[in-house]
Amino acid sequence: MEELMMKKENKFHIALFPWLAYGHLLPYLEVSKLLAEKGYRVTFISTPKNIRRLPKLHQALSDSCLINFVELPLPEVDGLPNGVESTADISIQKVPYLKKAYDMLQPSLIHFLQASDVNWIIHDFVCYWVPQVATQLGINSIFFHITNATSLAFVGPPSELTGGQRQKPEDFTVVPKWIDFPSNEAFKLHEMVSHWDCMDRDVADFERFAHAIQGCQFVTMRTCPKFEADSLSLLQKLYGKPAVPIGFLPPHHSNSVQGDDDEIKWKTLKEWLDNNKHRSVFYIAFGTEVSLSRDMMHELAYGIEKSRLPFIWVLNNRPLVEGLLGSDHIIPPEFEAQVSERGLIWRGWAPQLRILAHSSIGGFLTHCGWGSVIEALGFGLPLILFSGASADQGLIARLMQERGVGLEIPRDDKTGSFTSDSVAKLIRRVMVDQEGESVRANAWAIRDIFGNVELNNRCLDEFIKCLETFAA
Repeated sequence: MEELMMKKENKFHIALFPWLAYGHLLPYLEVSKLLAEKGYRVTFISTPKNIRRLPKLHQALSDSCLINFVELPLPEVDGLPNGVESTADISIQKVPYLKKAYDMLQPSLIHFLQASDVNWIIHDFVCYWVPQVATQLGINSIFFHITNATSLAFVGPPSELTGGQRQKPEDFTVVPKWIDFPSNEAFKLHEMVSHWDCMDRDVADFERFAHAIQGCQFVTMRTCPKFEADSLSLLQKLYGKPAVPIGFLPPHHSNSVQGDDDEIKWKTLKEWLDNNKHRSVFYIAFGTEVSLSRDMMHELAYGIEKSRLPFIWVLNNRPLVEGLLGSDHIIPPEFEAQVSERGLIWRGWAPQLRILAHSSIGGFLTHCGWGSVIEALGFGLPLILFSGASADQGLIARLMQERGVGLEIPRDDKTGSFTSDSVAKLIRRVMVDQEGESVRANAWAIRDIFGNVELNNRCLDEFIKCLETFAA
């Protein structure tokens, strides 16, 4: 520890300021940890509730002086329920109010930066004002995009984002003209309509992206050249500045369990998994922020039942589109009893990484959040793709199908509707049918990229080299 503290005296002070969503907080925390382990002084900035809800790993990091956690109280905003500090606690329609509150953190952040000796700030796209603030204070800034390079390439250059031709949801359903390599990645109409609902009308997400990209010294994202060489090369052209991958940031088992209660939960899950055959179970989880209608969730449940395969389905208290809260609204009445012999309904937090690592898990029915995809492919698990229609999840679904490591549940482009029969058929194709053998083989092969610690460490080293070279 003494040696590490001596190293810190000669290293940069790096602050990280993520968006108020769990899927953003965790990658930023992982980057914080990795930078601290390299000897940098690191400050992680967020609101009090978000810092408290981080894995207990953060307390150990704080106690050991590896990371300094700074809490900025979130201002109250009309329309945002009292006490809400995260997208996980509200419906998608309320997200614009959270963005307004987040923007109002600007004076608090400026006050902290003025009183500190921060050299670099790593920021999200939502806080589009950070690069300008950083420049005024003589601080360098890095825009860290928590997903992949292909999604960023689809978003396009800043000039397109602030005054381009795409002005309505339909414009995002085709591959953009600047993509200079073969690609099928584009949104379905229902995905863009859904995303339109969570954009702040005063400052659209496109404008936020444009300023975040334009103002920073360089852009980084959660990928590696071995997976997305074409997209990374294109980003350099589109931005006219470095686009430096930081690696996939694959999670570690040590981060997946948080305490004694969670060990008890894992013991229960493990006993159930141990009673199933190798690669026979598919895992179902939709993250902390996906909102679907009750009809869609019930239709999905019927398809899961019709597949006749064993499964674990993790349900959380995310509100449905109708505003209904609670797992009893997500699944149909009697569903749990009807599938009890081969299915396990699990309510609340689950140790996802440990579940995916178990030998009985053979596939993952996912909302296509990038963090979940990385975890699954790190274990070579094929994907049953069901876009949560939030952020770039639709683009990720197309990308994974194009790479042959998953298959997407067929849905109506305009409404997002689907049938339980198509769900059951696709689950069986990915899990057991002969025609899905290539998908299973491709997913198993790609674990050598997604789960490769050495490869990811090289990306991190290149990122740090760029950081130090630029500063020098």
